[in-house]
Amino acid sequence: MNLLKAPITNKDFVHKLIPQKEPFVMVDKLFYFSENKVVSGFSISADTIFSFQSVFTTSGLIENMAQTVALFTGYQYYLKNEEAPTGYIGAIKKVEIIELPKIGDELVTTVNILHEIMGFTLVNSQVECNGKIIASSEMKTVLA
Repeated sequence: MNLLKAPITNKDFVHKLIPQKEPFVMVDKLFYFSENKVVSGFSISADTIFSFQSVFTTSGLIENMAQTVALFTGYQYYLKNEEAPTGYIGAIKKVEIIELPKIGDELVTTVNILHEIMGFTLVNSQVECNGKIIASSEMKTVLA
């Protein structure tokens, strides 16, 4: 069940939920949040650090997936009225990049939480753009 009453599209508020700071922010919307799933959005602009020759790079897609996990954790802590800890990517497996999006595109990233225990989170991620799946991965993150 979605624990959000409405999508959060205020970039400043979303940015406060994650430890990354500009120009390294790769999420700007929170569309859905539940105990085992989060959906983020990201509008790719020309000044995005991972854009090169009008294309959003593979590194940017992977960072977008990781920051969606950070957004999940950050919103959990926000609901508890606590400051979110910093986290790190522990492992990435099964990365598939089908297509690279372009500047001006909107990413919708869905992360399903498979396991969460003692600061470790194992997830499956999927990035969509223009209604098509363009990337996916399995990732493990760990809190600092």
